[in-house]
Amino acid sequence: MSGKRSIFEEVSEEARTEQTAQPGMIDRGRGGGRRGIRAWLILLFALVVAMIVVGGLTRLTDSGLSITEWRPVTGATPPMSEADWQAEFDKYKQIDQWRIQNQWMELEDFKSIYWWEWGHRQLGRVIGLVWALGFLGFLLARKIPAGWTGRLILPGVLGGAQGAIGWWMVASGVTQGEGMTSVASYRLAVHLGLAFVILGFLAWYIFMLGRAERELMQARRAKEARLFSLSTGLMHFAFLQIVIGAFVAGIDAGRSFTDWPLIGGQLLPPDATVLEPMWRNFFESPGLVQFIHRCAGYLLLAFGVVVWMRGRGSAHPQTRFAFNAVFAALSLQVVLGIVTVLYAAPWQVAILHQLLAVGVWTLILRARFLTAYPIAISLRGV
Repeated sequence: MSGKRSIFEEVSEEARTEQTAQPGMIDRGRGGGRRGIRAWLILLFALVVAMIVVGGLTRLTDSGLSITEWRPVTGATPPMSEADWQAEFDKYKQIDQWRIQNQWMELEDFKSIYWWEWGHRQLGRVIGLVWALGFLGFLLARKIPAGWTGRLILPGVLGGAQGAIGWWMVASGVTQGEGMTSVASYRLAVHLGLAFVILGFLAWYIFMLGRAERELMQARRAKEARLFSLSTGLMHFAFLQIVIGAFVAGIDAGRSFTDWPLIGGQLLPPDATVLEPMWRNFFESPGLVQFIHRCAGYLLLAFGVVVWMRGRGSAHPQTRFAFNAVFAALSLQVVLGIVTVLYAAPWQVAILHQLLAVGVWTLILRARFLTAYPIAISLRGV
């Protein structure tokens, strides 16, 4: 009879709800605007690199003390009249750098160094504005992926701290009667070090956002722990060398001795420990600071070779390539460092040396990232 019903009707094809696989469940609700945020972070990364270059040129042209006040808002407008220019020049004439080093300057000479410092500060304001507009835009549009709000706030917080540290650095050289003709090298080292920390976070976030969340979770299972630890050590060592380089720049130690492989014609720099107390020599003696930078460079290259040899054994082609790139950039940086010494650090070579440090730093971070999240090769293509 047509009215009969099966006692198994509740599991029959008619009553059962079809359950189908739902791909991408891990990324559902977590994707947000990953592509747009990544593009925004890439822009910020490029601006920070430009900031490092402009900052280096500002230092190499001895322009950093030309603006003697910190005016985060009103300072965005440069002098607009001859009277305004003269007022800024008069302020500059009050500090030791002009009194000891630059009394030869006329107003036109002052303008050339003023524009470097003003451009450096203006670029900082642009970076802050790009971060604030981008973050608020993604936040209001609800495009920030789950778990990423705090990460995206961090560059803004560090950038704000960097601005304050920048003035703290400049203030160390804006003195009267203390004999200071440049900023304190300790503060310069903090300033440059934080710039590389900011770059590091931006680069890591860019790498992460370049891949889907589910892909990262799968890749994490194949993490090469030993190689990750080695690359972490290389990252820390490279950062230390960058900070030492800031001390070299801060006291102009790169021009103190221009021979290589010897230094001052001997194995150890002459008069390396004349300052009192003794510890000051490791940060303020030009010969000893340059010698430390050289030795750290040799050790960094040697450690880089060890890491590179280990990286060549990775099962993942892109990881192997990343470590090849690190070794190539590190080798080139050592050669460029030697050239910088031999030619007494001309600004063109010195700024290229600093820019390549950014490249080495980024490539080390990239290689480290790939040890934590390897990119597996597809068996279809084998």
